[in-house]
Amino acid sequence: MNREQAWELLNEYTQKDSLIKHALAVEAAMRSYAKKFNEDEDAWGIVGLLHDFDYEKYPTAQDHPFRGAEILREKGVDENWIKAILGHADYTGVERDTLMAKTLFAVDELTGMITAATLVRPSKKIDDLTVKSVKKKLKDKAFAASVNRDDIQKGVDELGVDLSEHIQFVIDAMKSQAEALGL
Repeated sequence: MNREQAWELLNEYTQKDSLIKHALAVEAAMRSYAKKFNEDEDAWGIVGLLHDFDYEKYPTAQDHPFRGAEILREKGVDENWIKAILGHADYTGVERDTLMAKTLFAVDELTGMITAATLVRPSKKIDDLTVKSVKKKLKDKAFAASVNRDDIQKGVDELGVDLSEHIQFVIDAMKSQAEALGL
């Protein structure tokens, strides 16, 4: 599956602008990490783009991301990509045993926190966002309450990166797509 096909699939299943932007944010972070790790940027980006493509139609833990995995298998998508997507949801029990899977898990919730932290800034621009500001928002459990802080920490631990460096890296990745993300 190429990027264009992945984009079409995402848009076939996802109408909400916020979910499209989340997919784009995760794609940007995955592409940046792939470049850093000398991995396939297109493959990693597509996995990031598609990780939640089924969520709007199948939002329950019973269905997401399982239904998406079935759809991707029917389309002949690489099983390693599918396993990484399944592993991004801790409740699936699918082990994150590849760098791609660990990275997807590590960036997923963090992109949501970074987006929320950006949107409450007076400028609403990611260019103004600092690591310190994101870390402060992480401590405030009432802020962006749907963002799972435990998953952010677990992702950092599994990926073996420093939290502050990880936040900065993902901010920088998202800055590269600021216009598309509305940030």
